[in-house]
Amino acid sequence: MNKPSLTYLVRQPKINIAKPPLLILLHGVGSNEKDLFSFASHLPVKFLVISARAPIVLGQSSFAWYQVDFSTGKPVYNQAQEKESRETILKFIDELKEHHSFDEKEIYLVGFSQGAIMSYSVALTHPEKVKGIGILSGRLLEEIKPFIKTEQVSRVNVFISHGIQDPMLPVAYAEEASSYLKSLGVTANFKKYAEGHGINQEMLTDLVTWMNNEILSSIGK
Repeated sequence: MNKPSLTYLVRQPKINIAKPPLLILLHGVGSNEKDLFSFASHLPVKFLVISARAPIVLGQSSFAWYQVDFSTGKPVYNQAQEKESRETILKFIDELKEHHSFDEKEIYLVGFSQGAIMSYSVALTHPEKVKGIGILSGRLLEEIKPFIKTEQVSRVNVFISHGIQDPMLPVAYAEEASSYLKSLGVTANFKKYAEGHGINQEMLTDLVTWMNNEILSSIGK
């Protein structure tokens, strides 16, 4: 049995279920797998929760899905690294099948900041693999739009949360993504908050509500 490509933490379902839905958490730049895993105990009991560590080392306990430069006032990122990380996440999902039992038709991604960007990129270019995404303070990369499987993305369930006071990724990114998704036939559950670039209790509560109402209701709570 081969070791998966990414280091990760796992929370097993809190109820006995043979093939649980899989929820993968993707952290932001400069963080690690422990970050989003800190609220794993608040996530619905039915999920197999996997919190993955990004592959690029920035420093001690500091990782990224790709390198990004904010010095111009707008994020300029390494497109080759983003593409490689996207492929790594897809490979990681397949590798998890050897180590954990889960429903391969019920795979979801939740990401914060750069992890949210990766969630968009993976799900919209491979909607046959990912059934839903939770986007926490992220943006949709213009460069992946030519690779989006527009005829299939309507199956992807999308939750977007964003702080209206976000100085790093302004809320306009979320508004643009929501409008673009609507043009593809995807109506995102889009919520704004009096928050900066972070996750507060209200965001987490709304994320869990979305999971219960939009995801788990269709497969049984």
